[in-house]
Amino acid sequence: MEVILKKFVEDERGSTLIIIHAVFQVDSAKQQAFVEEIRPLIHASREESGNVSYDLYKDTEKESAYTMVEVWQDAEAVASHNASGHFTSFVKKANQFLTAPLDIQVYDGQRVK
Repeated sequence: MEVILKKFVEDERGSTLIIIHAVFQVDSAKQQAFVEEIRPLIHASREESGNVSYDLYKDTEKESAYTMVEVWQDAEAVASHNASGHFTSFVKKANQFLTAPLDIQVYDGQRVK
């Protein structure tokens, strides 16, 4: 579950935001427990320095699929998040809820003004 990031650079429009989509395929019998376990991670992550947003969405077409959409100010904020106690604690427990490996996609983007 470790996120590997390339170095993001600033351009003339400003700093690059880092957007992460983490897709969870959750055992249907464990969905309630999964949501209860991930809730503290969501709340604590939103309070972190460098976090722009941190939201969990349930897929409306795929049963038991959830996507965490994270937006961070920079790579340092992501690194700090990945080392945080609330993140590492959740990572240790996450596999007990999953039916497939976690699918993580990392993007860089610019805020549109």
